[in-house]
Amino acid sequence: MTSLDWAVLLAYLVGIVALGFLTGRGNRGTLDYFLAGRRMPWWAVGLSVMATQISAITFIGTTGQAYGDGLRFLVVYFGLPFAMVILCATLVPFFYGARVVTAYEYLERRFDARTRTATSLLFLLSRGLSVGVTLYAPALVLAVIFGMPERTTILLMGGATIAYVIYGGNRAVIWTDVAQMAVIWIGIFVCVGVALVQLPAGFGLRDALALAQTAGRLRTISLTPSLTQPYTLWSGLVAGTFLALSYFGCDQSQVQRYLSSRSLTHSRLSLIMTAVLKIPMQFLILLTGVLVFVFYHFHPAPLLWNPAEAARLRALAPAAQVQRLDERYEAAALARREAAWSFARTRATAPQQARERYLAAAGEFDAARRDAIQLVEAQTARPYNDCNYVFPTYVVSHLPRGVAGLVLAVIFAAAMSSISGELNALTAASMVDFVQRFFRLGGGERRALLVSRVITGLWGLFACAVALRAGQLGSAIEIVNRFGSYFYGSILGVFALAVLTPRVGGRGAFLGLLVGMASVATVAATTRVHFLWYNVIGALVVMCVGVLVGRFSSERARAR
Repeated sequence: MTSLDWAVLLAYLVGIVALGFLTGRGNRGTLDYFLAGRRMPWWAVGLSVMATQISAITFIGTTGQAYGDGLRFLVVYFGLPFAMVILCATLVPFFYGARVVTAYEYLERRFDARTRTATSLLFLLSRGLSVGVTLYAPALVLAVIFGMPERTTILLMGGATIAYVIYGGNRAVIWTDVAQMAVIWIGIFVCVGVALVQLPAGFGLRDALALAQTAGRLRTISLTPSLTQPYTLWSGLVAGTFLALSYFGCDQSQVQRYLSSRSLTHSRLSLIMTAVLKIPMQFLILLTGVLVFVFYHFHPAPLLWNPAEAARLRALAPAAQVQRLDERYEAAALARREAAWSFARTRATAPQQARERYLAAAGEFDAARRDAIQLVEAQTARPYNDCNYVFPTYVVSHLPRGVAGLVLAVIFAAAMSSISGELNALTAASMVDFVQRFFRLGGGERRALLVSRVITGLWGLFACAVALRAGQLGSAIEIVNRFGSYFYGSILGVFALAVLTPRVGGRGAFLGLLVGMASVATVAATTRVHFLWYNVIGALVVMCVGVLVGRFSSERARAR
């Protein structure tokens, strides 16, 4: 990191906080604080929807996952366009017509108070913990890369975000998200461009893609029907659709964004914008990870990407054993580099021979690294996964002056945009679904606004506390999606009952929610079904139980 990089990063942090305070002025009550007075244009809301969904985990975890596993993660988003169309035709009109602040308000009108309370509590539990992970993952990695305490990076990102969200509410969130999405898009194109420019002379893009294809990094579509296989076409189209429906339709952090639009049409346009742009954006981020994989064929790659674990290994393991690991790894890296060059020169004339030579060298390289990982796991007695350190290491080690600062600003922007939206949503659910229902505040809107800001600060402190105590992660992007899948499907099932089954009442919805959560927990504990399918299982179980209870119950459903 040079002084120019630090200047770019500091300019971003100062600028985004200043923008949050500037655009967040004028909040006169909770409607302004939570929904920006329902006066936001569709394009700003659409960018905010994307920014809230895109966290720093998207850059750190997704690029690292693409480095090790290729493009397969892209299928998770295949169902998103279908989900957006469904939401625009179903839940969005109901929410907007009901003039609610939180999604869970609608459930009380449709079912009963306990269903609203239960679903809102689940949201607070799942989102409250995940916002800590969203803050912790990039803060930990950046702390290791920068060589500073992780507490510093956690408090830097968390503190800056909390400050402008407390003051400006949802209006500040949305307008800072617009600026942050601009930074993110610029950063994505810069990353792809720099990765292409840094390919060695005589080794072009077609060679890079051919090498990545041979290494399995361009493999995206798997047609296997297995429920245990991760990232198949069917899990993307079916389970991915359920995941997107539950996240964009039932998660307050997303619902609150598009309820801030000027009209129902603007709300729909904001979601369609996300449907159009999300998959190309995710593809470019994954492609960056694939190009970084090719890049490290021709530049030295560390034996372990986590420098703290690498230092611990060299301090605790026998020196002779570590030396043998280093020598084997360096020899394997040299052989892989030579095989990659040979592949580029001869793949047109002797493709099979070039492919076999490269795969043999790559297999030895991977085996050498696996030996080091096994030694780390034997010392620590826990699984080791360092994919979250790949991209930040590349940024600070190989990007030109100024560009590294820009990309790190992108990581900060992604983290802060996601955290800000989640904090505002957590505050809205806490205030509207609990505080205003169960306590008499007095003092009118001014007192309610003050309490809302206090709650925002408390949730921000909670997120920082979770981040400071979070343990070691695997792929951060996978951890967040896995955690949400325990809750999202069952909540989606309740909203599906509300919209699709007019005869089901509150008893059926509440019992269905309980059975759905229990079913997901049972499947997760006793089977190897991939976590993406938890959303499908939870939603279908809730709907089946709700319909059965409604059919055999004398309870009358409320009018929608």
